[in-house]
Amino acid sequence: MIDNISWLAIYPEIVLLTMACVIALVDLGVHSPRRTSTYVLTMLTLAVVAALQAMYASSGNTFYGFGNMVVSDAMGNWLKCFATVAMMVTLVYGRPYAADRDMLRGGELFTLSMFALLGMFIMISGNNFLVIYLGLELLTLSSYALVALRRDNATATEAAMKYFVLGAMASGFLLYGLSMVYGATGSLDIGQVFKAVNSGQIKHQVLVFGLVFVVAGLAFKLGVVPFHMWIPDVYQGAPTAVTLMIGGAPKLAAFAITIRLLVDGLLPLAIDWQQMLAVLAIGSLLVGNLAAIAQTNLKRMLAYSTISQMGFVLLGLMSGVINGNVDATAVENAYSASMFYVITYVLTTLAAFGVILLLAREGFESEEISDFAGLNQRSPLYAGVMAVCLFSMAGIPPLVGFYAKLAVLQALIASGQNIYMAMAVFAVIMSLIGAFYYLRVVKVMYFDAPLTATNVSAPADVRVVLTINGALVLVLGLLPGGLMALCADAVVRALAT
Repeated sequence: MIDNISWLAIYPEIVLLTMACVIALVDLGVHSPRRTSTYVLTMLTLAVVAALQAMYASSGNTFYGFGNMVVSDAMGNWLKCFATVAMMVTLVYGRPYAADRDMLRGGELFTLSMFALLGMFIMISGNNFLVIYLGLELLTLSSYALVALRRDNATATEAAMKYFVLGAMASGFLLYGLSMVYGATGSLDIGQVFKAVNSGQIKHQVLVFGLVFVVAGLAFKLGVVPFHMWIPDVYQGAPTAVTLMIGGAPKLAAFAITIRLLVDGLLPLAIDWQQMLAVLAIGSLLVGNLAAIAQTNLKRMLAYSTISQMGFVLLGLMSGVINGNVDATAVENAYSASMFYVITYVLTTLAAFGVILLLAREGFESEEISDFAGLNQRSPLYAGVMAVCLFSMAGIPPLVGFYAKLAVLQALIASGQNIYMAMAVFAVIMSLIGAFYYLRVVKVMYFDAPLTATNVSAPADVRVVLTINGALVLVLGLLPGGLMALCADAVVRALAT
């Protein structure tokens, strides 16, 4: 019999699933070209779900449901809350763009977004290999459909095919790796896997072989080198509203399953997987920053920027355990720095793509860097928001991106290991190189002559949300303590159980 705690653990997911089905049915009777009723219902649902998650997270309680297959803890609930808010912001920015491109003929954009979010929730809550995999598949299948939503657009269809083929391969990697770990430990439960690995009774070679495939699958979801091939093509080919949907909230879910699998389940093998993450991080910082310099398409440039930013997240994840010794302070600093980095990266990405979506007009995508020429003369507000985002991604103080990079570098240096200190120096050098392509866009916006004299107009809701979004990037840089403390507390609570 399923107890009340089990239902309590997945209550927000039940609300989201029920409302996604209700909205899909209600949409059949909506005839408005902008799908106003569907949009309002979706936003109300997401607001309620975000409030529920924040309430769960604030309570600080951790409970397990459905025979330990699902966990509701502070870290998971905060990540789900932020993912829900990110999805709401994405839909606010993306709706005018989608309406102009005939993507709102049905309510698929809203219902598929909700199912993608449900997949993220299941990934974040999963305490069992199969549950995590089910969540992952729900997210990726919804994402494939969203990328191909412009059925008459050849570029979007091509991007969806590339995403589907490479995504299927990555899912196969992850599933094969998890099956190897299951074969070695005899359990699908992450807690039981930890106990089995920690006992030292299992063949190390079999576990490491499975671990290689697990890390490869996770690397694809995070979009790090050498599993980054899909990111530039999908970011450029997908409709911009969908690009933001793929590049925003799912990064929080990918971070969560990395913590669940590698830290909660396979921490005794940290000395093995940290070496793998180190190689992935170095490759991502190098390829991401150098390849971005050559790009003229802004979406493609931001794709390579994402690869380098995820390299920083991996630097945090690989510095928690030092020489196989688990130190509570090092673990807290490293994993909370990574969590802070992912959250602030998603916040900055939302605003950057919000400006790109705002400038896109019917029949004109506004995704080349040259399209931003003279934006400051046409709209100082939106040029300012974009500049704040680009400076933050480059890691320039006092913006939040600087503090996020600093937190990761502090975690590396605090380890006292020469190799980690060398990687910190390498990361700083790569960030300096990366600053070039961010500042180039700022130069184009402020110092080049505008190509068009048309004023930039936006619906009131987009204008308000974008202004708040840009302001948060600055405010959280000046006052990062609250969010950093929240991440540290959430990580400590999650790992304590």
